Amino acid sequence: MKFLIVFVALFAVALAAPGDSEAQVLRSDSDVGPESFNYAYETSNGISEQAAGQLKNIGSENEAIAVQGSYSFVADDGQTYTINYVADENGFQPQGAHLPVAPEA
Repeated sequence: MKFLIVFVALFAVALAAPGDSEAQVLRSDSDVGPESFNYAYETSNGISEQAAGQLKNIGSENEAIAVQGSYSFVADDGQTYTINYVADENGFQPQGAHLPVAPEA
């Protein structure tokens, strides 16, 4: 049930984001199960996203979902930006060529 709630919430956020009202969905795939999910979509205005999640520590007090994914979009400056991420018990960890990186200690 947690997966369905998380998946629906993520999908709703993606759909609610402001964007080009003329954009068409070019591709949309999803597979939601009781212990995992994956989805991908692409639109005609250059937006794409894919993610896969897996339930970890099933039935324990430490039950959590781990998600790996990426999304891309074309910004107002005409550049395509891509973010790859992991979201798990350690939080949301994005990576992208345009994102600042903390210096190593």
